Amino acid sequence: MDPQAATPVRASHVLTRQQVDAYASEGYLFPLRAMSEAQADACRLRLEENETRTGGPLRASMRSKPHLFLAWAAELVRLPTILDAVEDLLGPDLLCWSSSFFIKGKRDPGFVSWHQDSTYWGLSHPDVVTAWVALSPSMRSNGCMRVIPGTHMIDQIPHRDTFAEHNLLTRGQEIEVPVDTARAVDIELAPGEFSLHHVRLVHGSEPNTSDVRRIGFAIRYIPTYVRQVVGKRDTATLVRGVDRFAHFDPEPRPAADFDPAAMEFHRKVVEETNSVLYRGTDKRNPL
Repeated sequence: MDPQAATPVRASHVLTRQQVDAYASEGYLFPLRAMSEAQADACRLRLEENETRTGGPLRASMRSKPHLFLAWAAELVRLPTILDAVEDLLGPDLLCWSSSFFIKGKRDPGFVSWHQDSTYWGLSHPDVVTAWVALSPSMRSNGCMRVIPGTHMIDQIPHRDTFAEHNLLTRGQEIEVPVDTARAVDIELAPGEFSLHHVRLVHGSEPNTSDVRRIGFAIRYIPTYVRQVVGKRDTATLVRGVDRFAHFDPEPRPAADFDPAAMEFHRKVVEETNSVLYRGTDKRNPL
């Protein structure tokens, strides 16, 4: 597939009016079905094969934008069942701006502090939808994502950096104001299901206290009119419709997992992404 090629616009919608209204008022929507549990298990096995090849869990840089060097992840960001739902929220012209693995092993102390995704991304508009795809069960006991309904309406909230050891966020960023955790909703998902959430929605997750590994693949979608306003020239993948704005350099699709050319492109992209995410600090994710 040519990443710059136009793709057909759907003639019908998959989300109901009630679902669209719920997303608008609450800032999230779940559960939706991306693929069967068997297909999710196949993706999990591919990930485990990739981890075996690299000698263990993917290092931090490889968990960022893996769709650039893993062929199966490149297929996931283009999955029609996900794109159909996102199109109902953002319109027919869509870019995949980023993707990330959020993985917690058995009895893993890793957590995600309460935060808004929009804090350090440097994008021009808050018109960003994250599809969080479960490749394993995601439950309260193994640290599923938790959200505070309606907080996407508050606009941008001040954050502070912690760089806490077990925080899975780049800067360990957390909201500076109190969070009403009594209102938190657990986004529990079965393998192959996904949730959608707004870039300004306050969310986080707790450590995995179970013996079930939690594997999530987060895909960030934007309309083509959104642009990068902090970094240098940014990159993105056209996954549906037509890009009439060309704010982002197109990303080539990897020919195979760990294809050398794809790995080099990924290295350069992550290096530039880090310059945006870690701006104002002396920190960098190891490459």
